[in-house]
Amino acid sequence: MPTQPPAVPEAEVQRLATAYLEADYRWARDGDWHDIHIGLPVPGLELLHPRVRSFGLLSAWNPYSKPREESANRRADVALETELATRDLKHIPAFSSAANRSWREPGWVIFDITAAELDHLRREFGQLGALWWQRGSAVRLRMQSTRPSRFHRDAPVDWLE
Repeated sequence: MPTQPPAVPEAEVQRLATAYLEADYRWARDGDWHDIHIGLPVPGLELLHPRVRSFGLLSAWNPYSKPREESANRRADVALETELATRDLKHIPAFSSAANRSWREPGWVIFDITAAELDHLRREFGQLGALWWQRGSAVRLRMQSTRPSRFHRDAPVDWLE
């Protein structure tokens, strides 16, 4: 699995971060899908899991936002789920997609994961971004990049470089 992201031009970081902020995110329960919105808390998920202190949403699909074959994405997804189980991190199915459906990928909402643990897994599985939040707090996008000079400073994004 890749651990160092390739150099990404600032304009591409801006485009990707904007796309991630505008994407639809969902978590599953009993065959129903429920929304997650960056910048807002997720009270429904928290009510169902009252002892969970923090949450992350991570996918292993399309490392560094470069499309690849579905079979490779599915193998990476199995590897991520296996890693979560090995680390005894409870998780449930999640899904991310562009509003226009031009992009989609399954992932996992992970319970009681620290931001540092999530960042480690995000790097291990080649992801530029992942979602993380603490109980009662708004969801934040964590991006493995510096903030582009023209990116809105108040956006709910943690720039990690």
